[in-house]
Amino acid sequence: MMKYKYSDNEFYPYALKQDYIKSGIWPDDGIDVDETVFKEYTTPQSDKIRVMGNDGMPAWDDIPPSPPPTLHELQQHAEHKKQYLMSEASNAIAPLQYAVDLKMATNEEQSTLMEWKKYYVLLNRIDCSKTPNIDWPEAPK
Repeated sequence: MMKYKYSDNEFYPYALKQDYIKSGIWPDDGIDVDETVFKEYTTPQSDKIRVMGNDGMPAWDDIPPSPPPTLHELQQHAEHKKQYLMSEASNAIAPLQYAVDLKMATNEEQSTLMEWKKYYVLLNRIDCSKTPNIDWPEAPK
């Protein structure tokens, strides 16, 4: 047997009643429930959350959808994306630039280097405060 305290949405087993009393947290206003109710409402449901029902007993309710991200969160996400893409571009540019500096670059490498540098500049010009209306450049292939 359990005691369900609806105001806390918690179960308190009678087997631990003396411990709860010593701690000063045994619920005098709880409702007695059997093991079946306890098991049903302590087994997590993938798309539900346990709530207090209108009758004071536990009940399942739909998990509310997450709120949409704030403008600040969208801007932070855009800034992280921008920094990540610029880092990826830098990683692509470095070996190509070395080949050019050492006069070892093929025509294809020189062309690819220019594409990556242009992409990097376009990324750098992105104003993340314009989110969600950012026109992200396409990375070179």
